[in-house]
Amino acid sequence: MRFNWFAYKYTTTTTFAPMQLITSHICMVKDIGVHGNLFGGIMMAWIDEAASAMAVSVCHTPNMVTVKVDELVFTKKVKEGFVIRIYGEVERMGNTSVTFKIEARKVSVYTGEEDVVVTTNTTFVRIDEEGKPTPIPTIVKDRYRKP
Repeated sequence: MRFNWFAYKYTTTTTFAPMQLITSHICMVKDIGVHGNLFGGIMMAWIDEAASAMAVSVCHTPNMVTVKVDELVFTKKVKEGFVIRIYGEVERMGNTSVTFKIEARKVSVYTGEEDVVVTTNTTFVRIDEEGKPTPIPTIVKDRYRKP
């Protein structure tokens, strides 16, 4: 008898608030720190890169720069072989800036269960060719502004 992976996976996963999947990474030996867990700096780089990709996508321009990353509190350890999925959503839309809520989750490839490893907020500013803040287009602001 063949194992029904689809039915198993989608009946055992943890439910989270809907966020957009931005990227995934596999924790490999090269990513491990001296204590046998994923090195925090690697996770920080993954989060910044994922949030940057989301900023560029949401604001329809490559001219977005990181101006702030809030506190990162690591709540679970990540061992070699785990898949890390990084999710995001627009938290706040300003005139020249956008803030994202970012969540990194470790995923068991055997069960599909996800556990939140770290959450943070990251803020990006749209800049012009001279590096000065410039307004995000109104159509983008209107789409993501919360009432």
